[in-house]
Amino acid sequence: MPKIERAIPPYMQVVTHLRGQITGGELSPGDPIPSDRALSEEWGVSRATIQKALTVLKTEGLIEGVQGSGTCVRRSTPLHHNGFDRAAAVRRTGRIYGEGEYAKITSAGLQPAPADVAEALGIPEGAPAIRRVRVTYSAADVALSMSTSWLDGAVASSAPALLGTDRIREGTWRYLEDRTGHAVTTGQDRVSTRLATEEEAELLSLDLPAAVKITRTILRDGDGVTVEYGVSITEGRESIYDYAV
Repeated sequence: MPKIERAIPPYMQVVTHLRGQITGGELSPGDPIPSDRALSEEWGVSRATIQKALTVLKTEGLIEGVQGSGTCVRRSTPLHHNGFDRAAAVRRTGRIYGEGEYAKITSAGLQPAPADVAEALGIPEGAPAIRRVRVTYSAADVALSMSTSWLDGAVASSAPALLGTDRIREGTWRYLEDRTGHAVTTGQDRVSTRLATEEEAELLSLDLPAAVKITRTILRDGDGVTVEYGVSITEGRESIYDYAV
């Protein structure tokens, strides 16, 4: 039975639990979500808390109200996900991309680390860093996001695939875990918004002026060492995710 941990707001614990059931496949598109009364009794919280959690999931596009059926898992869920969803997918399937998604690595190699990247990775500014740029597409060949991953250049000898443009199906951090033993255990997605550049608008098929969501992801191992720092650009709203993987 679910149990509320007071360190995290109760409604967010309900959100995380239901989100995990949906992204993990335990709840499929079209499946009904228990009523707010049933969830309130199950979790031991107020119906207002449950309703707040369901509102968050509706905003994320994971559930929807269906006339005559109550609240159900959305039949067509968004293809681009936050870091928690990607981590859950890797643990569940060994793949970082969902059904219908594919990615192209447009460039990869060693570059001097800019100041923000060096700070995130805990290396000196200008030190060698691996930079991988990718574009993720839907099955209909629509660009969903453009992203850049940065890793400490010191791991290049142990994980040489990171220097190539072939896509790493299991994701860079899972590949690193297999090759170096550095297992990702925690992560944070820090998300903000700004206006899209002309290049971003063209790639994501947006009409200017348009807002884009900038997601800065830091994935760390059990010792708190940053394994990967990434910046992703999609269409969306502002939010922050903290999660354990």
